[in-house]
Amino acid sequence: MGRTVRDIDISQLGMLFRFYEALGFDRLAVDIPEKTVSNGGDCLHKEEGFKREIEVSRPRTEESLHKQEGLKRLRAEIGDCRRCRLSEGRTNLVFGEGNPDAGLMFVGEAPGEQEDRQGRPFVGRAGELLTRLIEKMGFDREEVYIANTVKCRPPDNRNPLEDEIKTCMPFLEKQIAIIEPVVIMTLGSVATKALLGDIGSISRVRGKTYRYKGIPVVPTFHPSYLLRNVKSKWLTWNDAQVVLKLLES
Repeated sequence: MGRTVRDIDISQLGMLFRFYEALGFDRLAVDIPEKTVSNGGDCLHKEEGFKREIEVSRPRTEESLHKQEGLKRLRAEIGDCRRCRLSEGRTNLVFGEGNPDAGLMFVGEAPGEQEDRQGRPFVGRAGELLTRLIEKMGFDREEVYIANTVKCRPPDNRNPLEDEIKTCMPFLEKQIAIIEPVVIMTLGSVATKALLGDIGSISRVRGKTYRYKGIPVVPTFHPSYLLRNVKSKWLTWNDAQVVLKLLES
């Protein structure tokens, strides 16, 4: 069953307030949440309901503008990339999107069909599920940053090959260095292995905290896996709690 406003834990509210304050917000979004219901094990599904939003205003600090410019320069550096075979079949390069000053960064595997068409990460069915997870964690999608291990869609949505990942990883590494997230959540085994090395199967390492160049990394299942394995969404929500605690600390 979903939680109502009355059921929200005060400590969680305090955690969220401190996180926004650390990011430099002087006003918060006030959101009367929609009713969350269980739908065949889908703990991230929402019913239609009353929702009121107040626009969030965030000061444009010199640091955030510097990061935004850094990402623009990196995108220009990538250009019309032809550095590996994946460029041969792509429609659009998918650079990544979100808040350049985000405290939370998601790293996925590779663009799929819809991402390739739109040039944006996680906009297909798996992306809808990721967006619901982000919202359930208390954020808007625009407040986090989302990227992939490789920037071009592999043929038939196969996993990217090791040489393709090796070619594209410097760009992801530069994105992380520019954004300087507080926590990274890797989505699936490919992204987890790319950042952390071969540390084991995703089912064994998910929900645990590792480090990438000093940044806490929490692996979890890829949203496309959750579409096929509905019950595992509860495990991913547990992993999200680990991320929220890291953001609080």
